[in-house]
Amino acid sequence: MNVSAHVDTFARDHLPPPGHWPELRFELPGLNYPDRVNCAAELLDGAAPERPVFHTASGPSWTYGELRARVDRIAHVLTDGLGVVPGNRVLLRGPTTPWLAACWLAVLKAGAIAVTVLAQQRPHELRTMCEIARVGLALCDIRAVDDLVKAESPGLRITTYGGDGPDDLLNRPSSAEPFRAVETASDDIALIAFTSGTTGRPKGCLHFHRDVLAIADTFSEHVLKPLADDVFAGSPPLGFTFGLGGLVVFPMRAGASALLLEQAGPRQLLPAIAAHRVSVLFTAPTAYRTMLDDLDDHDVSSLRRCVSAGENLPAATWCAWHERTGLRLINGIGATELLHIFISAADQRIRPGTTGVPVPGWHARVQDASGAPVPDGEPGLLAVRGPVGCRYLADPRQQQYVRDGWNVTGDTYVREPDGYFRYVARADDMIVSAGYNISGPEVEEALLRHPDVLEAAVVGRPDERRGQAVVAFTVLRKGARRDAETLRAFLKEELAPYKCPREVVFLEALPRTATGKLQRFRLRVSGCTEGDQP
Repeated sequence: MNVSAHVDTFARDHLPPPGHWPELRFELPGLNYPDRVNCAAELLDGAAPERPVFHTASGPSWTYGELRARVDRIAHVLTDGLGVVPGNRVLLRGPTTPWLAACWLAVLKAGAIAVTVLAQQRPHELRTMCEIARVGLALCDIRAVDDLVKAESPGLRITTYGGDGPDDLLNRPSSAEPFRAVETASDDIALIAFTSGTTGRPKGCLHFHRDVLAIADTFSEHVLKPLADDVFAGSPPLGFTFGLGGLVVFPMRAGASALLLEQAGPRQLLPAIAAHRVSVLFTAPTAYRTMLDDLDDHDVSSLRRCVSAGENLPAATWCAWHERTGLRLINGIGATELLHIFISAADQRIRPGTTGVPVPGWHARVQDASGAPVPDGEPGLLAVRGPVGCRYLADPRQQQYVRDGWNVTGDTYVREPDGYFRYVARADDMIVSAGYNISGPEVEEALLRHPDVLEAAVVGRPDERRGQAVVAFTVLRKGARRDAETLRAFLKEELAPYKCPREVVFLEALPRTATGKLQRFRLRVSGCTEGDQP
């Protein structure tokens, strides 16, 4: 490792032992970063000052020059007024706005470590993350401060922004001089991203300054291929690394701009695409499927790139979107541990029903529980390695995720003979019923082919006779009749009989995390009977 610029060495001191790291690969020429690099400075210098960088639903756009000036002002307040030194952890909380992005950039430019959390997370969750990362300062949108105060994290100072008081971050006195970025090492920690897992204590993932650039210089540059005139938008918040990459890092690395929406559900995205001529869209499969119903009422002709990640993209959703828009959804799998997408495909390389191939700069394989590669066509655990790797903050689960130099993501995949990777299930979502291995996502895809089904989730429930029974939870389109037998009859034409659900439960909505990931564990333990709602 390089000589650190961090004065506060807590995070660096609590990296996993070097022998527990994954093997890192820097095989693309663009990944050979200098020993000293500050990723915020790199991103801010990516375009001419007069070019737009952030747009909002209302209000004027920000230019790169205006963003630099505001970032420098915040960085001065952090260091001169709030006593932040390189290596301190600074928590960031608020809805997706240019000011939240500016705070993130200012923290990194000052050499501190950004801990961006979700505005939806509750006090006990916030307290746990502050405890794990030993956070001493929080910058919080004044509209989202109540739960942070209720967290009562010992030693946490909270500075709000967006308010009227003299102590507000944006009202504090500050130097008008440019802020000279701290010359951080390329392997100094830039951010701690907490996993959005559905059970257990969250894991803090440590990512370096070079990692932030590497996700742009692999997936974005070689698969997404953005243009300087692109306008990015999407639903994931900046506290989710899918959103951080898609709405801040990727557009800024390309000198492009992004529309930052505080409310970015499917109903808000469609009119925003038309109003702001969005050309690159990041959202989840469920959102694409939901938007299909309203496409006729909105102009989406400006779109040229649509990225889907966060959960598996069913082939039926891909085909329906392509049929209605002519656009080929770019599927991808990423992980908080690896910061962003590492398997994907674009344009004519896309094969519906598969995730794609390893992104340039990345390697992937499918292996068994012992770490031995399995033959093509057989399911196993997905293992990947590249320029970014899993490094948990002082967490023994490091050795579960990193095995023999590979990052083992917890997904079950099949590698086809032609090198394409096909998602089967999360490793813990496989259903074993009467001796048969059943993939929940395969049954979900079949359900989604029914015209009345908007969303579906399939889980295994304990069953004395079969070990597990297949249970399907469905959300129907508005006005559709709840008829379990009709759905079962449909599935019997789509699947082998042993894969068909024993129960069908109708819900108004599926349980999801704040980042939109399906919480199957809640469905497994809900105890619902057919037609009930948990």
